[in-house]
Amino acid sequence: WQAVRPSDLATVIYTSGTTGPPKGVEITHANLMAEADAIVKLTATTADDRITSYLPHAHIADRMTAHYANLLMGVQVTTVDDPRAIAAALPDTRPTVWLGVPRVWQKLKAGVEAKLAAEESPIKKKLAGWAVDVGIRAAKLRLNGESVPLPLRIQAQLADRLVLGKIRHALGFDQLRHGISGAAAIPIDTLYFFWGLGIPVYEVWGMSENCGGATSNVAGANRVGTVGRPMHGIEVKLAEDGELLLRGAVVMRGYRKQPDKTAEAIDADGWLHTGDIGTIDEDGYVRIVDRKKELIINEAGKNMSPTNIENAMKAASPLIGQVVAIGDNRPYITALVVLDPEAVQAKKDDFGLAELTPSAAAENPKVRDAVTADIREGNKRLSRVEQIKRFVILPQFWEPGGDEITPTMKLKRKPIAEKYAADIEALYSTPAGPAVIDLG
Repeated sequence: WQAVRPSDLATVIYTSGTTGPPKGVEITHANLMAEADAIVKLTATTADDRITSYLPHAHIADRMTAHYANLLMGVQVTTVDDPRAIAAALPDTRPTVWLGVPRVWQKLKAGVEAKLAAEESPIKKKLAGWAVDVGIRAAKLRLNGESVPLPLRIQAQLADRLVLGKIRHALGFDQLRHGISGAAAIPIDTLYFFWGLGIPVYEVWGMSENCGGATSNVAGANRVGTVGRPMHGIEVKLAEDGELLLRGAVVMRGYRKQPDKTAEAIDADGWLHTGDIGTIDEDGYVRIVDRKKELIINEAGKNMSPTNIENAMKAASPLIGQVVAIGDNRPYITALVVLDPEAVQAKKDDFGLAELTPSAAAENPKVRDAVTADIREGNKRLSRVEQIKRFVILPQFWEPGGDEITPTMKLKRKPIAEKYAADIEALYSTPAGPAVIDLG
């Protein structure tokens, strides 16, 4: 081991392959040490902290937070072998620092909302609804740099003592001091919800090519709706076309056995071309628009972010597991919708479902009506041109690591477009296909 140099290869992480074949990212020991140092400085991690390892180990985020940073600081790591069991494991592990991809945070939010909705006591139900509302209103003001009026501040303290503290304890987040959301964009309503509960969640941005995090919000420097400012030792700037570029000791050595791809990604000055379109405000906070290759440009030449459209739908509907916005070179936006089996299972009796199969759920009139109402609600959050005009509920449940989504639940857009080409064409045919729901 004494012969190992900082510039030697430490590991190879394969990209998610959302827009093309996965590439092998060659990461050196120096890369990992630089990123681990940045993470420790960001989160002020010590040996007293507790984290959980539950995301796929092939993903750089889990490697950095639960493996490599641990080598530096000796944090307590609990491994949960099935990501679907993480919600049940949190009350036992009670993490102090915790990373969740947006879909996990959304499912935790849906779980809290479902439990509160199922409260049998009218008084307790009303009290809980009041407490959550008060918490969110106070959190929004604080997060946007506004003062909280004294009456609301008193109500928030009471709400925390009577309800919100108990919710944090039930979730296993009563000792969480630094929550992280990364790997994809998270709906701003989800962030407000957790801050309203007294659970701090900071959005980060980065990629495998820079060992994970590149920018992050942090206590004392948190601007909701952005992915924060550059982490320690990392520079970020915009190219002329709005693409985000980053530079630092965290940038990969290159793509394995693909020198041409490496040259495309890292320029002569050492800047990594991330493929993300974004903005940087006067205070250095970075805001992500979308992946450069994934932007929707409709027939009229209007540029739209599919992620923004999809997040509006998922924020409006706990029944939606995944949604894919379609509209490139098309006259209007449509969507492929995939149900969340756990959410449908929870309402199986209400929907009159004798058995939970993908086809039975997708064809159930009550399910279709509920999803339609949610899509209409989600559309209210979007500009007219972004709104979904037609959609289809696919008779399938998508699993992480399958044909359609990565292990960290990112959409594989190109494979989806190829696999579901007939469904997409049915969304634009005249008349629409029989499974298509037209919102008019």
